[in-house]
Amino acid sequence: MMLIPTHHFRDIERKPEYLQPEKCVPPPHPGPVGTMWFIRDGCGIACAIVTWFLVLYAEFVVLFVMLIPSRDYVYSAINGTVFNLLAFLALASHCRAMLTDPGAVPKGNATKEFIESLQLKPGQVVYKCPKCCSIKPDRAHHCSVCKRCIRKMDHHCPWVNNCVGENNQKYFVLFTMYIALISLHALIMVGFHFLHCFEEDWTTYGLTREGTAEAISLHDKKQPPRVSSTECSSFSPPTTVILLILLCFEGLLFLIFTSVMFGTQVHSICTDETGIEQLKKEERRWAKKTKWMNMKAVFGHPFSLGWASPFATPDQGKADPYQYVV
Repeated sequence: MMLIPTHHFRDIERKPEYLQPEKCVPPPHPGPVGTMWFIRDGCGIACAIVTWFLVLYAEFVVLFVMLIPSRDYVYSAINGTVFNLLAFLALASHCRAMLTDPGAVPKGNATKEFIESLQLKPGQVVYKCPKCCSIKPDRAHHCSVCKRCIRKMDHHCPWVNNCVGENNQKYFVLFTMYIALISLHALIMVGFHFLHCFEEDWTTYGLTREGTAEAISLHDKKQPPRVSSTECSSFSPPTTVILLILLCFEGLLFLIFTSVMFGTQVHSICTDETGIEQLKKEERRWAKKTKWMNMKAVFGHPFSLGWASPFATPDQGKADPYQYVV
């Protein structure tokens, strides 16, 4: 099968007859200010629910299996505060990434009136998406799930039920970072818990050699055997082991996955090249900037603690995001 270069499709889109503005209905009136962006995709909604369930499961195991039963209150307070803060920021970042418009191009704006309003000069061209009948800005791509063209689209992520684009890439990066951090934190706590409980409580569940001899002697005297004064969990040792193993598997899996995603996203931001542009090996038509400027373009100007906050909307400067003309 012969491969067709991607620029061939761009050349087709440049032809005046390809635009066919008379076939595009005027775009619908924009919704009220503050309308929530949400993609009605069954697979994406299911993945988003699973994501929340897994985070809440980790919360349950960390709190009710490891921290609350512990007699070391300082250890429980510090780790509980850190873990819950990271989990809260992870879920907040997930919501912002899912409910933020990633940079959708107005649908159906490839009308004759809009094209005339661009006041094209000789030699200038515009691109039209035949699927959503929109005039596409440079570096925009059509998403078959969102059914819209997205500015600087990196990829569509089912775990956040949304595209990762120009307006929500910051929240997606924060989501992967905080999930990786809580996964690492959970794995460390599981390791300490296993070591502590094997040395303290769980040896008394099956009774050690000394405990067995003591139990036999006490049985003759009709007295109950002595148990450890430290409790590792309010659940039985077998149940606790199963819950911790599941948490360990979940933490290891998501630590690897989100760390890789975080690294690829940071690399994509620093090189100012989206995942789709790297995959299609598209020709670079935009100005090259420094890595620091690219980071500020995504996380906001200037550098501040707001970079790590999913509640801070990045100020991306006064640059016009709609670069329709090439």
